[in-house]
Amino acid sequence: MIQSKQELFEYIKADLIALNKYPLSFREKLEGVFVPKIWKFQIKMRKYEYHLNCDKKNIFNRLLNYIRKLSFEQYGVKLGLTIPPNVFGPGLCIGHYGLLVVHGSAQIGSNCRIQAGANIGNYSKSPEETTGNAPIIGDNVYIGPGAKLFGRIIIGDNVRIGANAVVNRDVSSNVTVGGIPAKVISDTPSNHGMKVKEFLSKTKAE
Repeated sequence: MIQSKQELFEYIKADLIALNKYPLSFREKLEGVFVPKIWKFQIKMRKYEYHLNCDKKNIFNRLLNYIRKLSFEQYGVKLGLTIPPNVFGPGLCIGHYGLLVVHGSAQIGSNCRIQAGANIGNYSKSPEETTGNAPIIGDNVYIGPGAKLFGRIIIGDNVRIGANAVVNRDVSSNVTVGGIPAKVISDTPSNHGMKVKEFLSKTKAE
C-alpha cells in the first residue's frame, strides 16, 4: 500500500512504464482530458489510495476522500472496471478496458498484467462470510482474458494464467496454468514487464 508521497510517485511511474506510457506525451495528456483512458484511471486510483492511507482522519479530509472516491468509481464505470483501492502493487498494467472485476479482499503483488474479462473474486460458503476469502497473488503475474480466480488461494510469483482459465486452488511459482479447472500446462514462467522489474529493482536498491 502507498504510505508516502514518494511511494505515490513510484507507483504512478511504475504503472505508466507497465502501460508503455512513460513519459506521457502532450498529445496523450490532451486526449486524456476528453476521452476516458486506462492510464488516467490508474493515476486516479493511486492518488485515491495515497490520500486514503495517508490523510489525517478529520472531517475535511473525509469529505475530500469521499469526492475522490466518487470520481474514481465513476471513471471506472466509464471504462467497465470494478477495482477497489489498495489491492494491486506497483507496475499494474490493465491490458484493455471493459468487464474487469476485482474483489476488495484480494491481494496482488507488483508488475501484474491483467486482461479484459478477468474476475478475481471472493468465495464464501455462507452469506456471513463476505471478506477474507479472495486470492493472494504474487509478483510478475500475467492474468489472461476471461480468467476467473476465486477463493482463498495463493498464486506464486512469475505465473502465467491462460485465457478463460478457472483457478480455484493454489498455484506454485514459475509455471503456466490453463483450463477448467486450471492445472499446470507448462513450466514456462511469466516474463512480461522487464522494464517494470528493472525500475522496481532500482527503487528498492535506493
